[in-house]
Amino acid sequence: MRSHKGCVLPGTIAVKSYPFVYQDQRPAEVAILLGLCNGAQYLRAQLASLAAQSHGAWSLLVSDDGKDDGSVGIIRDFALGHPARSIRIVAGPQAGFSRNFLGLLERCPDKAPFAAFCDQDDVWLPGKLTRAIAALAPVGDAPALYCGRTFITDAGLRINGLSPRFGRPPGFANALVQSIAGGNTMVLNRAAIVLLRRAAAGVGPVPSHDWWAYQIVTGAGGRVIYDAMPMVLYRQHAGNLVGANTGCGARAARLRRLLSGDMARWSDQNIAALHHAWPLLTPQAQGDLAGFAQIRKRPVLTRLGRLAGSGLYRQTGAGTGALWLASALGRL
Repeated sequence: MRSHKGCVLPGTIAVKSYPFVYQDQRPAEVAILLGLCNGAQYLRAQLASLAAQSHGAWSLLVSDDGKDDGSVGIIRDFALGHPARSIRIVAGPQAGFSRNFLGLLERCPDKAPFAAFCDQDDVWLPGKLTRAIAALAPVGDAPALYCGRTFITDAGLRINGLSPRFGRPPGFANALVQSIAGGNTMVLNRAAIVLLRRAAAGVGPVPSHDWWAYQIVTGAGGRVIYDAMPMVLYRQHAGNLVGANTGCGARAARLRRLLSGDMARWSDQNIAALHHAWPLLTPQAQGDLAGFAQIRKRPVLTRLGRLAGSGLYRQTGAGTGALWLASALGRL
């Protein structure tokens, strides 16, 4: 995939080449949940990519958490240009990006069969929704979350690489200690929407809505489908709240966060949020959560021994090393 570096991806992808093909004669609607915060600079490109989706049945719900930078006007102009679509703008909670997306979940249309998180500054490839729905459709009534890799681009959408490709299966024992995909790739089926709305009601702060969603869906016995085919251009620019998870710089930043105690603080928030959703978790997940919480409180040698037998895992060797280092330093 290195041949993509420094290139602008063509705008058209042949959907027929995908392994998942959605063939329902009445396409199910996807509620696109767009978190907005002072996003005028790149918003038009993202909206154009929504309009270009090969799966044409979608609505757009926008939660505006920013100041008057022209973003709302751009959304209104887009709505005027697409009068047949349901496009709504609501006031955001003014409490950070994670809370903005949790609020969008709570306001998601009650009958929407699918929902997709959407960032304001990315660009979706034309087959993103088609591919996600095709992957989710066979799951049936169980909660399911589709997610995947991204193309990492600069501010001008020139591709510089890809997000990591993870090979180990998704699961709650992984979700407790790692987030494997950005919310900008996530699509939920109806059962997952209902599950996450229940889990979100009254919940306290969470480090990120995407990590929380991964934990809740796997913890409740749902299915996470991780797609190695990138379907999003993840734009990197000075205003990104969360940067790309690649390269030496990203690894150094993760190490600094670990040493500073950020990882431990995130674990505190995740554990509290999962305890809030305790009745929704499977007995196995409840046991794993209780074990993880206890490991963090033990003396160092006991902590390391229990970690070894806990079944907790990260996706890569470097990630596993960081997990052990965090445990040894009391920063887990």
